Amino acid sequence: MKTEGRNAVSELLKTDKNIEKIMLEKNPQGSLKAIFAEARKKDIRVQFVDRKVLDKSSDEGRHQGVIAYSTDYEYSTVDEILKSRGENNGFIIICDGIEDVHNLGSIIRVAECAGADGVIIPSNNSASVTDAVIRISAGAANHVKVAKVNSINKTIDILKENGFWLYALEADGTDIYKADLTGNIALVIGGEDSGVKRLTREKCDFTLSIPLKGKVNSLNASVALGIAAYEAVRKRS
Repeated sequence: MKTEGRNAVSELLKTDKNIEKIMLEKNPQGSLKAIFAEARKKDIRVQFVDRKVLDKSSDEGRHQGVIAYSTDYEYSTVDEILKSRGENNGFIIICDGIEDVHNLGSIIRVAECAGADGVIIPSNNSASVTDAVIRISAGAANHVKVAKVNSINKTIDILKENGFWLYALEADGTDIYKADLTGNIALVIGGEDSGVKRLTREKCDFTLSIPLKGKVNSLNASVALGIAAYEAVRKRS
């Protein structure tokens, strides 16, 4: 797996993941110099190259002078996420069909910053954790557990058996600012166009909405999740 960008590679170096090599622009300065020092400390092979080599190796041209190569992303399991939660204070994010890598990367970043125990995504009809997602998440995908499951609805049943309340984020629900959001909770955010799927929504305990004051009738998925996650943080503080 390829990880591009200064922040993403810096965060990758803080983990125990197996980094095979780092391609670094010649004569590194500033944060690139710090990345080189950390790589040497961890005995990771560093290859100094011209910027044009990085340009050719980069998928989106946003390498910022550094590209790291590591083993494929290792997903967690739902059980591992459940084991990492605080007692009666679990906090999980469920993505029900987020197909845009930018939204998934941003959601993972929000989840990590908000202290969520993990993010759950479906195996089908969903973006996966790629090098682009890791870069967009600013490396947060290397710190928060992400589980990929065959069935979101079966996973919801498992969470309920473990004492979780499920909250779907949709346009016609209860005002989120009036919701409890304490205890073991899972926030379910739907796809960019379709929202939370009907069967998934029916399995949730509550449907919550973020009040909108303008003329546009919806928020970007990652923005909506960010507002909801930090409302949960506020209520749980």
